[in-house]
Amino acid sequence: MKPPPDSPPAAVDRFLASLRLRNASPNTIRGYRTDLLAFSGYFAARGAGPADFANFTRLNIREYMADGFARGHSQATAARRLASVRAFFDFLVREEGLAANPARLVATPKIPKKLPAVLSTEDANRLIDGIVYREGRDRFPNKIVRDRLIFELLYGAGLRANELAELNTGDIDRRDRWLRVRGKGRKERQVPYGPNAAAALERYLRVRERLQAPREASALLLHKWSGSWRRLTVRSVGGIVKKYALALNGDPSLHPHSLRHAFATHLLSEGADLRAIQELLGHANLSTTQRYTRLSLQKLMEVYDAAHPKA
Repeated sequence: MKPPPDSPPAAVDRFLASLRLRNASPNTIRGYRTDLLAFSGYFAARGAGPADFANFTRLNIREYMADGFARGHSQATAARRLASVRAFFDFLVREEGLAANPARLVATPKIPKKLPAVLSTEDANRLIDGIVYREGRDRFPNKIVRDRLIFELLYGAGLRANELAELNTGDIDRRDRWLRVRGKGRKERQVPYGPNAAAALERYLRVRERLQAPREASALLLHKWSGSWRRLTVRSVGGIVKKYALALNGDPSLHPHSLRHAFATHLLSEGADLRAIQELLGHANLSTTQRYTRLSLQKLMEVYDAAHPKA
């Protein structure tokens, strides 16, 4: 019997299993799976099955990349897909005795350096303060109490959407205002949160206590699905952010990472140390954090150009 069309080849399955053993996040594994299904599917359609992985050459990889560009893939998409293929062949070399990684001989497409737009402090505060809580209306079905907490933690603690969704009630030190956050690669870090987030959290926890959720439900953020309480998903967090951004700011492009960008940029503009910001964001490399320096310099140049008489 033939495997279903969305079933990955055995070698890809083994690679994905190795990622699970290394505690890669579900989003990372899902991304690799999608990219490698596209890769193996492209060659399977041309009669080159999974058994041919050992015979792949640089030209095969370049052919696959060229087909992607012909289909309208962006440079960023092509670079991501190539990175997935490289990681897969690295696994075959390291774990299964493949002689060489053909994808290492293919140049990575150059991605244009584009600095993301960042909310101003005023716009961030206006957006969050627009998610209004009113006494007597704090029942969970209107979701306002929970949604306000989502924004307070995304902006007030600089969390990624998946880090927020994976928070458990046991991860919170309410006395000293610390969160235990599981980041990329399941690495844990401690992140502080401020008084506004603390107030939103206490309000939400009072509401959460009234839910008829199972006592063993450890997830901090819950939603009701098919009659039962479940952990809020990353997709749901993104949808909630977009809903309020469109309603209150008229900006459908805003997403959870926009608030993380704002968190880091505003800290830097107020004089926070770059190393401290790196720790708060959970970046493995300082170079990743340094992009916020470029954002701040760009803003500084805009102010200079607008205000200096000789600009």
